[in-house]
Amino acid sequence: MFVAEGPKIVGELLHAPDIKCRQIFALKEWIGGMAGKSLPVQEAGEADLERLSSLSTPNQVLAVFEKPSFPAPDFNEGITLIGDGIQDPGNLGTIVRIADWFGVTRLLCSPDSADVFNAKAIQSTMGSIARVQVIYADPAAAVRSYPGLPVYAAVLGGKPLYGMGRIGGGWVIIGNESKGIRPGLLELATDRITIPGTGRAESLNAAVATGIILSHLVK
Repeated sequence: MFVAEGPKIVGELLHAPDIKCRQIFALKEWIGGMAGKSLPVQEAGEADLERLSSLSTPNQVLAVFEKPSFPAPDFNEGITLIGDGIQDPGNLGTIVRIADWFGVTRLLCSPDSADVFNAKAIQSTMGSIARVQVIYADPAAAVRSYPGLPVYAAVLGGKPLYGMGRIGGGWVIIGNESKGIRPGLLELATDRITIPGTGRAESLNAAVATGIILSHLVK
């Protein structure tokens, strides 16, 4: 199970065909807006939601959903995003949302990455957790298992992203927020790519970098 909070994300997940809602706790006004729908809802007051909520400011509704189930992934099909040590739940959730925006339906995370079902991560996905399959496994082992696929690693000092052209498949690796991509995984890269910058910032946020990279690579 996992918990989602707020009318927008709960509403989106309620419309997702592959996620089952187990229980909803909501204010009377939210329930009134759902008139005519058969939902497992229990009215709760503001004090109840404040006790249940993990947010600093409780919302109108909190819901418990079953985790989505996906078919076994076929890494030969399309692009697979890799998160190597993405430890901030908000970053991870935003990366899921960005992947969904660009039609990337798989994210393979190293086992030391944040839990995508962490409350902060779920809120950051804004419902995209229903459409993006998040897999926890050793990225290097997965990449070695598909030796014919191109591997694009986001690094400093690589080939400029803007001249890469669009890709139809392969692996795209985003590294840890401070340490980057682990050497054992980086050595498997067929292309090391960089977002050219003209300012003096040392690096980009992992989620921001993911958005820029996918916007230039995805067909």
